[in-house]
Amino acid sequence: MSERWILNASPLIVLACIERTDLLLALADELVVPRAVAAEIKAGLASDRARRAIEAGKFDIVDTPLPPAEVLAWDLGAGETAVLSLALAEDGWTVILDDAMARKCARSFSRRVKGTLGIILLAQQRGLIPSAAEVIRSLRATGFHLDDQTIREALARTTGERWIP
Repeated sequence: MSERWILNASPLIVLACIERTDLLLALADELVVPRAVAAEIKAGLASDRARRAIEAGKFDIVDTPLPPAEVLAWDLGAGETAVLSLALAEDGWTVILDDAMARKCARSFSRRVKGTLGIILLAQQRGLIPSAAEVIRSLRATGFHLDDQTIREALARTTGERWIP
């Protein structure tokens, strides 16, 4: 099955912080960033790695349809709303979101969801990184928040690695 991803800001920003946006590009057969998400990232500092990746043209920036009332009712941010609007307009895409409410919204519309943790686990399973736990430690060092129990369970279920914070 083809991996078609609609990317929100958070996964791009945190992976850029540890210089691993290459994982996004390597794992997805097709990867798009809604214009609203790109604008959110471009509003950051000129030195921001995610901003530099967007401005360097590493990701396809796409326009999105007007958000349906059902998505607007969730009162999400502009980026999350754009990601979900595109996912509802075109079947077959996985939304790449970390925000809990946006993920809940996506699931309420029966859309596939993956977050930064899922990307890291998939990268390890496909042999792109030797250790998911090491990448997670790098993310946490930048301030990325994931609780130990979630990490422990995810690693045990998918990679067999042990989580020792």
